[in-house]
Amino acid sequence: MKIRVQSIHFNADKKLLDFIQKKVDKLDQFFDQIISGEVYLKLENVEDEANKISEVKLIVPGGTMFAKEQCKSFEEATDLAIESLRKQITKHKDKTRAKLSEHKTILANGEVADY
Repeated sequence: MKIRVQSIHFNADKKLLDFIQKKVDKLDQFFDQIISGEVYLKLENVEDEANKISEVKLIVPGGTMFAKEQCKSFEEATDLAIESLRKQITKHKDKTRAKLSEHKTILANGEVADY
């Protein structure tokens, strides 16, 4: 899957970029129709240690999915955001399957109205 990573106000190292790519690629196990993804890494100017923000946006057929997490490290924030997206993907797949099976049932029973 094609993923674009943007680090805002800092330069992300290769190790972090590889980590993010590996984590996002695991989402293909749950839904193979993901078109592309965007990851935004931000440093927030606060006194709290948890000043690293990871935002992940996935483009899938029928819409987009988005997750944003703030933690002490980019790795932890990305992990949590990916887990949130995994849940969204599972829910999206369940809804899509339910609609598809509903349509198949209607067609199989011949409940299509003649106009």
